[in-house]
Amino acid sequence: MRPFTYERALTPADAAGAAAANPGARFIAGGTNLLDLMKLQIETPSHLIDVNGLGLDRIEATDDGGLRIGALVRNTDLAADARVRRDYPVLSRALLAGASAQLRNKATTAGNLLQRTRCPYFYDPAQACNKRSPGSGCAALGGYSRQLAVIGVSEACIATHPSDMAVAMRALDAVVETVQPTGTTRKIAIADFHRLPGDTPHIETALEPGELITAVTLPKPLGGRQVYRKVRDRASYAFALVSVAAVVQEDGTGRIAVGGVAHKPWRVEAAEAELPRGAKAVSERLLAGARPTHDNAFKITLVERTIGAVLADGRT
Repeated sequence: MRPFTYERALTPADAAGAAAANPGARFIAGGTNLLDLMKLQIETPSHLIDVNGLGLDRIEATDDGGLRIGALVRNTDLAADARVRRDYPVLSRALLAGASAQLRNKATTAGNLLQRTRCPYFYDPAQACNKRSPGSGCAALGGYSRQLAVIGVSEACIATHPSDMAVAMRALDAVVETVQPTGTTRKIAIADFHRLPGDTPHIETALEPGELITAVTLPKPLGGRQVYRKVRDRASYAFALVSVAAVVQEDGTGRIAVGGVAHKPWRVEAAEAELPRGAKAVSERLLAGARPTHDNAFKITLVERTIGAVLADGRT
């Protein structure tokens, strides 16, 4: 780990301003991903801005019947919140499917959204990676790609986003709230928050330099049967090969978001119109234009079967 300086921010705007003034700075809260990357010298911040004292750790009801989740709410606390378990069970189940209990005790809402890909070539500094070192190439394209993306990929990157929480939030149409270095605030629909790789896979979100996430807002509850199913290589503490977050209403309509297949939580609203026709019709529309590799072509079938299982759960 390389040397760095450290400060504790006093307000969200101060934190954003300090980050904008120092291009080598990173925010740190739970640190469950950043510290690992620093030890591997994949992330080499010159300055850390500790945001843990900013009071962004509350879950509050909104005036329109939704829920506002502070950026520093721990994953364990969010999963256990009675309002989340009652009104947004798909989110609670997704959180509990992610990581280990120890990590969930430290990981934060904002950090979960911002965690970096688990592509093995990203984690190996000896391998070319456009995300780690722009313009260096993508070793994953000619390498072993079983875990990697099948849709929304580019010639520069086939990495996936690893979050379980973000997949559920995409199904719920969450909104990310931020503060910019000027002190102004903005709201970003989660559909627009994570980017596809294109030719700039190192730019992973819509955040501007220095911009700090302050909260995530959930709209009023959708009702319906809410299901989260994660398919992985072992029963616990593994990232998804494929995951599906679903909200299924009594009339057969609903929402479907998929993880483990793209650079961002993958949802195609037009595919949800196919729900009455079943999983095959939904997955064909959802993954239209997919470009799987030899190693991960199985994910196409796996998505269809997982959606089928989720829909069966949602109708019982």
